[in-house]
Amino acid sequence: MARAAHSKDGKRKLDFDSWGDPQGHPVFLLHGTPGSHQGPRPRSMVLYQLGIRLIAYDRPGYGGSTRVPGRKVVDAAADVELIADFLELDNFSVVGRSGGGPHALACAARLSDRVSSAAVLVSLAPPDAEDLDDWFEGMTESNVREYRNARENLSLLQSTLVQNADAMRTNPMALLSDLDGEMPDVDRQVVADAGIRRMLHENFKTGIEVNADGWIDDAIAFSTPWGFDPKEIAVPTLLWHGEHDVFSPVEHFKWLAGRIDDATVVLQPSAAHFAAVPVLPEVLGWLRERARTDATKAPTA
Repeated sequence: MARAAHSKDGKRKLDFDSWGDPQGHPVFLLHGTPGSHQGPRPRSMVLYQLGIRLIAYDRPGYGGSTRVPGRKVVDAAADVELIADFLELDNFSVVGRSGGGPHALACAARLSDRVSSAAVLVSLAPPDAEDLDDWFEGMTESNVREYRNARENLSLLQSTLVQNADAMRTNPMALLSDLDGEMPDVDRQVVADAGIRRMLHENFKTGIEVNADGWIDDAIAFSTPWGFDPKEIAVPTLLWHGEHDVFSPVEHFKWLAGRIDDATVVLQPSAAHFAAVPVLPEVLGWLRERARTDATKAPTA
Protein backbone atom coordinates (compact mmCIF):
# COMPACT_ATOMS: atom_id res chain seq x y z
CA MET A 1 0.00 0.00 0.00
CA ALA A 2 1.31 3.44 -0.93
CA ARG A 3 2.55 5.79 1.76
CA ALA A 4 2.55 9.59 1.57
CA ALA A 5 5.12 12.29 2.28
CA HIS A 6 3.72 15.78 2.82
CA SER A 7 5.28 19.15 2.08
CA LYS A 8 6.13 21.31 5.09
CA ASP A 9 3.17 23.60 4.47
CA GLY A 10 0.86 20.57 4.26
CA LYS A 11 -0.60 21.69 0.95
CA ARG A 12 0.54 18.75 -1.11
CA LYS A 13 1.53 15.10 -0.82
CA LEU A 14 3.59 12.59 -2.76
CA ASP A 15 2.47 8.95 -2.80
CA PHE A 16 5.30 6.41 -2.77
CA ASP A 17 6.11 2.80 -1.95
CA SER A 18 9.23 0.70 -1.43
CA TRP A 19 10.26 -2.90 -2.02
CA GLY A 20 13.23 -5.16 -1.46
CA ASP A 21 15.75 -5.16 1.39
CA PRO A 22 14.84 -2.51 4.01
CA GLN A 23 18.51 -2.40 4.99
CA GLY A 24 19.76 -2.38 1.40
CA HIS A 25 21.17 0.46 -0.64
CA PRO A 26 18.29 2.91 -1.28
CA VAL A 27 17.51 3.65 -4.94
CA PHE A 28 14.74 5.95 -6.17
CA LEU A 29 13.10 4.69 -9.37
CA LEU A 30 11.54 7.56 -11.35
CA HIS A 31 8.72 6.27 -13.51
CA GLY A 32 8.00 6.77 -17.20
CA THR A 33 5.32 8.79 -18.98
CA PRO A 34 2.49 8.17 -18.35
CA GLY A 35 3.17 6.17 -15.20
CA SER A 36 3.13 5.76 -11.46
CA HIS A 37 4.99 4.26 -8.53
CA GLN A 38 3.59 0.91 -9.70
CA GLY A 39 5.80 0.93 -12.80
CA PRO A 40 7.78 -2.14 -13.88
CA ARG A 41 10.38 -3.24 -11.32
CA PRO A 42 12.29 -6.40 -10.38
CA ARG A 43 10.64 -8.85 -8.01
CA SER A 44 11.33 -8.36 -4.30
CA MET A 45 13.43 -11.54 -4.23
CA VAL A 46 15.69 -10.10 -6.92
CA LEU A 47 15.94 -6.80 -5.03
CA TYR A 48 16.96 -8.69 -1.87
CA GLN A 49 19.62 -10.57 -3.82
CA LEU A 50 20.93 -7.28 -5.17
CA GLY A 51 20.91 -5.64 -1.73
CA ILE A 52 18.55 -2.90 -2.96
CA ARG A 53 15.78 -0.95 -1.25
CA LEU A 54 13.79 0.36 -4.22
CA ILE A 55 11.61 3.44 -3.73
CA ALA A 56 9.20 4.84 -6.32
CA TYR A 57 6.72 7.70 -6.13
CA ASP A 58 3.95 9.24 -8.23
CA ARG A 59 5.12 12.48 -9.80
CA PRO A 60 2.80 15.44 -9.06
CA GLY A 61 -0.49 15.02 -10.90
CA TYR A 62 -0.17 11.23 -11.20
CA GLY A 63 -1.96 8.72 -8.98
CA GLY A 64 -2.37 10.09 -5.47
CA SER A 65 0.22 12.86 -5.67
CA THR A 66 -0.98 16.46 -5.60
CA ARG A 67 -0.72 18.30 -8.91
CA VAL A 68 1.74 21.19 -9.22
CA PRO A 69 0.74 23.20 -12.32
CA GLY A 70 3.71 24.57 -14.22
CA ARG A 71 6.21 22.19 -12.64
CA LYS A 72 9.59 21.89 -14.32
CA VAL A 73 11.81 18.85 -14.68
CA VAL A 74 14.22 20.27 -12.11
CA ASP A 75 11.45 20.23 -9.47
CA ALA A 76 11.82 16.45 -9.20
CA ALA A 77 14.96 17.01 -7.11
CA ALA A 78 12.95 18.70 -4.36
CA ASP A 79 10.30 15.95 -4.51
CA VAL A 80 12.87 13.18 -4.10
CA GLU A 81 14.56 15.09 -1.30
CA LEU A 82 11.20 15.45 0.48
CA ILE A 83 10.66 11.69 0.47
CA ALA A 84 14.31 11.00 1.40
CA ASP A 85 13.94 13.31 4.42
CA PHE A 86 10.69 11.55 5.37
CA LEU A 87 12.51 8.19 5.23
CA GLU A 88 15.60 9.65 6.97
CA LEU A 89 17.90 8.74 4.10
CA ASP A 90 21.12 10.73 3.96
CA ASN A 91 22.41 9.22 0.71
CA PHE A 92 20.78 7.28 -2.10
CA SER A 93 20.94 6.56 -5.82
CA VAL A 94 18.47 7.43 -8.56
CA VAL A 95 17.42 5.70 -11.75
CA GLY A 96 15.01 7.10 -14.32
CA ARG A 97 13.51 5.21 -17.24
CA SER A 98 12.02 6.98 -20.29
CA GLY A 99 10.02 9.94 -18.90
CA GLY A 100 11.77 9.40 -15.58
CA GLY A 101 15.17 9.94 -17.22
CA PRO A 102 15.17 13.75 -17.28
CA HIS A 103 13.92 13.80 -13.69
CA ALA A 104 16.73 11.48 -12.56
CA LEU A 105 19.19 13.81 -14.29
CA ALA A 106 17.72 16.69 -12.29
CA CYS A 107 18.35 14.81 -9.04
CA ALA A 108 21.93 14.01 -10.04
CA ALA A 109 22.54 17.65 -10.93
CA ARG A 110 20.91 19.32 -7.92
CA LEU A 111 21.37 16.77 -5.12
CA SER A 112 25.06 15.96 -5.59
CA ASP A 113 25.59 16.00 -1.82
CA ARG A 114 23.09 13.14 -1.40
CA VAL A 115 22.94 11.26 -4.73
CA SER A 116 25.78 8.72 -4.71
CA SER A 117 25.15 7.36 -8.22
CA ALA A 118 22.64 7.83 -11.03
CA ALA A 119 21.40 5.88 -14.04
CA VAL A 120 19.32 7.18 -16.93
CA LEU A 121 17.68 4.78 -19.37
CA VAL A 122 16.26 5.78 -22.78
CA SER A 123 15.92 9.45 -21.86
CA LEU A 124 15.12 12.51 -23.93
CA ALA A 125 17.54 15.43 -24.15
CA PRO A 126 16.43 18.98 -23.22
CA PRO A 127 14.38 20.80 -25.88
CA ASP A 128 16.95 23.60 -26.00
CA ALA A 129 19.93 21.24 -26.36
CA GLU A 130 22.74 23.01 -28.18
CA ASP A 131 23.98 21.28 -31.34
CA LEU A 132 21.02 18.89 -31.45
CA ASP A 133 19.86 20.01 -34.88
CA ASP A 134 16.38 18.48 -34.92
CA TRP A 135 14.96 17.46 -31.54
CA PHE A 136 12.16 15.54 -33.30
CA GLU A 137 14.31 13.59 -35.78
CA GLY A 138 13.81 9.83 -35.50
CA MET A 139 10.80 10.21 -33.18
CA THR A 140 7.41 8.51 -33.68
CA GLU A 141 4.61 10.61 -35.14
CA SER A 142 2.56 10.31 -31.95
CA ASN A 143 5.39 11.71 -29.81
CA VAL A 144 6.07 14.49 -32.31
CA ARG A 145 2.40 15.53 -32.17
CA GLU A 146 2.34 15.42 -28.38
CA TYR A 147 5.48 17.50 -27.89
CA ARG A 148 4.60 19.98 -30.63
CA ASN A 149 1.22 20.50 -29.00
CA ALA A 150 2.98 20.99 -25.66
CA ARG A 151 4.94 23.82 -27.28
CA GLU A 152 2.32 25.34 -29.56
CA ASN A 153 -1.23 24.23 -28.69
CA LEU A 154 -1.87 23.47 -25.02
CA SER A 155 -5.63 23.16 -25.42
CA LEU A 156 -5.18 20.43 -28.05
CA LEU A 157 -2.58 18.69 -25.89
CA GLN A 158 -4.96 18.67 -22.96
CA SER A 159 -8.00 17.43 -24.89
CA THR A 160 -5.97 14.68 -26.60
CA LEU A 161 -4.39 13.34 -23.40
CA VAL A 162 -7.68 13.55 -21.50
CA GLN A 163 -9.28 11.40 -24.22
CA ASN A 164 -6.34 8.97 -24.10
CA ALA A 165 -6.57 8.71 -20.32
CA ASP A 166 -10.33 8.11 -20.52
CA ALA A 167 -9.71 5.23 -22.94
CA MET A 168 -7.03 3.81 -20.65
CA ARG A 169 -9.39 3.72 -17.67
CA THR A 170 -11.52 1.29 -19.65
CA ASN A 171 -8.46 -0.56 -20.94
CA PRO A 172 -5.12 0.39 -19.33
CA MET A 173 -3.28 -1.30 -22.19
CA ALA A 174 -4.95 0.90 -24.83
CA LEU A 175 -1.81 3.04 -25.00
CA LEU A 176 0.38 0.10 -25.98
CA SER A 177 -2.21 -0.97 -28.55
CA ASP A 178 -2.11 2.51 -30.08
CA LEU A 179 1.70 2.46 -30.16
CA ASP A 180 1.98 -1.04 -31.61
CA GLY A 181 2.22 0.16 -35.21
CA GLU A 182 5.09 2.52 -34.31
CA MET A 183 7.12 0.06 -32.28
CA PRO A 184 10.12 -1.76 -33.73
CA ASP A 185 9.91 -5.55 -33.53
CA VAL A 186 12.35 -5.72 -30.61
CA ASP A 187 9.98 -3.58 -28.52
CA ARG A 188 7.00 -5.76 -29.42
CA GLN A 189 8.92 -8.79 -28.20
CA VAL A 190 9.60 -7.16 -24.84
CA VAL A 191 6.02 -6.01 -24.17
CA ALA A 192 4.67 -9.41 -25.23
CA ASP A 193 6.08 -10.85 -21.99
CA ALA A 194 3.16 -11.59 -19.66
CA GLY A 195 4.96 -10.37 -16.53
CA ILE A 196 5.96 -7.06 -18.11
CA ARG A 197 2.46 -6.52 -19.50
CA ARG A 198 1.00 -7.13 -16.04
CA MET A 199 3.28 -4.50 -14.50
CA LEU A 200 2.59 -2.01 -17.29
CA HIS A 201 -1.14 -2.57 -16.82
CA GLU A 202 -0.94 -1.66 -13.12
CA ASN A 203 1.43 1.21 -13.87
CA PHE A 204 -0.88 2.92 -16.37
CA LYS A 205 -4.02 2.17 -14.33
CA THR A 206 -2.61 3.82 -11.21
CA GLY A 207 -1.06 6.79 -13.02
CA ILE A 208 -4.22 8.03 -14.77
CA GLU A 209 -6.74 6.69 -12.25
CA VAL A 210 -8.03 10.17 -11.38
CA ASN A 211 -7.18 12.34 -14.40
CA ALA A 212 -4.56 13.07 -17.07
CA ASP A 213 -2.91 15.96 -15.17
CA GLY A 214 0.45 14.28 -14.59
CA TRP A 215 0.69 13.20 -18.23
CA ILE A 216 -0.11 16.70 -19.47
CA ASP A 217 2.37 18.32 -17.09
CA ASP A 218 5.11 15.84 -18.07
CA ALA A 219 4.69 16.66 -21.76
CA ILE A 220 4.93 20.38 -21.05
CA ALA A 221 7.93 19.93 -18.75
CA PHE A 222 9.86 17.92 -21.35
CA SER A 223 9.11 20.49 -24.06
CA THR A 224 10.17 23.60 -22.12
CA PRO A 225 13.55 24.44 -20.50
CA TRP A 226 14.27 21.93 -17.75
CA GLY A 227 15.69 24.40 -15.22
CA PHE A 228 19.19 22.88 -15.09
CA ASP A 229 22.02 21.86 -17.40
CA PRO A 230 23.03 18.17 -17.48
CA LYS A 231 26.60 19.47 -17.63
CA GLU A 232 26.22 20.21 -13.91
CA ILE A 233 26.21 16.48 -13.12
CA ALA A 234 29.32 15.33 -11.29
CA VAL A 235 28.16 12.07 -9.64
CA PRO A 236 28.86 8.63 -11.20
CA THR A 237 26.25 8.36 -13.96
CA LEU A 238 25.24 5.55 -16.31
CA LEU A 239 23.55 6.38 -19.62
CA TRP A 240 21.84 3.37 -21.23
CA HIS A 241 20.03 3.39 -24.56
CA GLY A 242 18.74 1.11 -27.29
CA GLU A 243 19.99 2.00 -30.76
CA HIS A 244 16.56 1.40 -32.36
CA ASP A 245 14.60 3.59 -29.92
CA VAL A 246 11.90 5.60 -31.72
CA PHE A 247 10.37 7.20 -28.62
CA SER A 248 13.60 8.74 -27.31
CA PRO A 249 15.81 8.89 -30.42
CA VAL A 250 19.43 7.82 -30.14
CA GLU A 251 20.69 11.33 -30.99
CA HIS A 252 19.27 12.46 -27.64
CA PHE A 253 21.38 9.83 -25.90
CA LYS A 254 24.47 10.88 -27.84
CA TRP A 255 23.89 14.50 -26.86
CA LEU A 256 23.63 13.60 -23.18
CA ALA A 257 26.74 11.42 -23.42
CA GLY A 258 28.69 14.37 -24.77
CA ARG A 259 27.31 16.72 -22.13
CA ILE A 260 27.91 14.74 -18.93
CA ASP A 261 31.58 14.44 -18.02
CA ASP A 262 32.88 10.92 -17.31
CA ALA A 263 29.50 9.24 -17.83
CA THR A 264 29.49 5.47 -18.31
CA VAL A 265 27.85 5.03 -21.70
CA VAL A 266 26.06 1.90 -22.95
CA LEU A 267 24.41 1.79 -26.39
CA GLN A 268 22.78 -1.57 -27.13
CA PRO A 269 22.75 -2.20 -30.91
CA SER A 270 19.96 -4.81 -30.80
CA ALA A 271 17.61 -3.00 -28.41
CA ALA A 272 14.98 -0.25 -28.46
CA HIS A 273 12.91 1.66 -25.90
CA PHE A 274 11.22 -1.05 -23.84
CA ALA A 275 14.44 -3.04 -23.38
CA ALA A 276 15.07 -0.64 -20.50
CA VAL A 277 12.58 -2.72 -18.47
CA PRO A 278 14.40 -6.11 -18.35
CA VAL A 279 17.84 -4.47 -18.01
CA LEU A 280 16.89 -2.79 -14.71
CA PRO A 281 18.35 -5.46 -12.34
CA GLU A 282 21.75 -5.09 -14.00
CA VAL A 283 21.51 -1.31 -13.72
CA LEU A 284 20.58 -1.50 -10.05
CA GLY A 285 23.69 -3.61 -9.42
CA TRP A 286 25.79 -0.97 -11.16
CA LEU A 287 24.25 1.77 -9.02
CA ARG A 288 24.97 -0.10 -5.79
CA GLU A 289 28.55 -0.87 -6.74
CA ARG A 290 29.33 2.65 -7.91
CA ALA A 291 27.80 4.09 -4.75
CA ARG A 292 29.93 1.74 -2.67
CA THR A 293 33.07 2.60 -4.62
CA ASP A 294 32.37 6.31 -4.32
CA ALA A 295 31.64 6.08 -0.58
CA THR A 296 34.88 4.24 0.17
CA LYS A 297 37.07 6.40 -2.01
CA ALA A 298 40.03 7.77 -0.08
CA PRO A 299 39.96 11.54 0.38
CA THR A 300 42.46 13.51 -1.65
CA ALA A 301 44.84 15.95 -0.05
